[in-house]
Amino acid sequence: MEQFRKIACVCTDGKIRLTEENVPATAPGMVKIRSFASLVSPGTELGGWKNLFAKRGQADSGDRRKFGYSCAGIVEETGEGVTRLKKGDRVAAIGYGMALHSDWNVVPQNLCVRLPDGVSFEQGSYAMLLATALQAVRRAQPEFGERACVVGMGLVGQLTAQLLAASGCRVIGWARNDRQSEIAKSWGIAEVINMKTCDPVAATNAFTGGRGLDLSEFSFPGKAGTSWDQTIKCMKITPDGHTMGRVVVVGGSEIDLKWIPANLDVCIAARTGPGYHDSAWELGQDYPPVFMQWTTQTNLEVCMDAIRYGQVNVDALTTHRIALENAEAEIDALSDPTQILGLVFENGGK
Repeated sequence: MEQFRKIACVCTDGKIRLTEENVPATAPGMVKIRSFASLVSPGTELGGWKNLFAKRGQADSGDRRKFGYSCAGIVEETGEGVTRLKKGDRVAAIGYGMALHSDWNVVPQNLCVRLPDGVSFEQGSYAMLLATALQAVRRAQPEFGERACVVGMGLVGQLTAQLLAASGCRVIGWARNDRQSEIAKSWGIAEVINMKTCDPVAATNAFTGGRGLDLSEFSFPGKAGTSWDQTIKCMKITPDGHTMGRVVVVGGSEIDLKWIPANLDVCIAARTGPGYHDSAWELGQDYPPVFMQWTTQTNLEVCMDAIRYGQVNVDALTTHRIALENAEAEIDALSDPTQILGLVFENGGK
């Protein structure tokens, strides 16, 4: 018997519309999930709310682009070979083109993680971005008491800052609007500034007492050349003038690295950890844990526990909740992209 699902799609006229299609078959290694919540990642999914809203009034070409990669719900069916999960399990699921903004999704078993008691579907829908932030923090190798800066306080930036703080760092955030600053203050960041109205170099040097940053994380898409130059001025400086510290570039920040100070460690953090985009691993073939402890799966487990035990506050980041069936009308009613941070599509369930 055919089963249909509703999926939110991005259209060329800047609107979000629902379409209907058959639910994919539950193939070996896959898990069918009835989804109750999904989180919108505006940068990578939409090119930013500002860019989406700018398309309003343009012609609708008829193209429909499905989007979404982080949801939560209940397992309704498992494919052959699935051993991690069973029908009835409450799970979070990730995966580009799989964990869609839809009422039904079919996702590889290793891209799913059980939700601990006390973690809601809405909280679980942060799985993808929280694991992305965790992988970036792992790459930075923070030490207790270090001074850290997060450049860009969108969703990934807020989550990165929270994880750095949970690791014992004192964190300053560079936000791009007052709303981001207010949200960071609400969960307790040590310091946050609006980089458009405040001199970030002066503010950061005051924050570190002139001792310089130990590490910095770039957590926003788009051109970041100016922020790179400003960040370099905030890092630690040796007595003979060498810049030192660690810089992690998360995801899609565009930086033209014409030069890198000799003693500055720079690395890229992408995705959620080893395993993501390895189809054999996603479907159930694991890596030996003695050699690779932190995979996408184990990162997801840590993330859900961090929510459960209050080490991360995702509730503070959710600014909008919209019923999936009302997506078009309610998003049309939004007019100020700077007021949107965490937008969750809801489809019943808790």
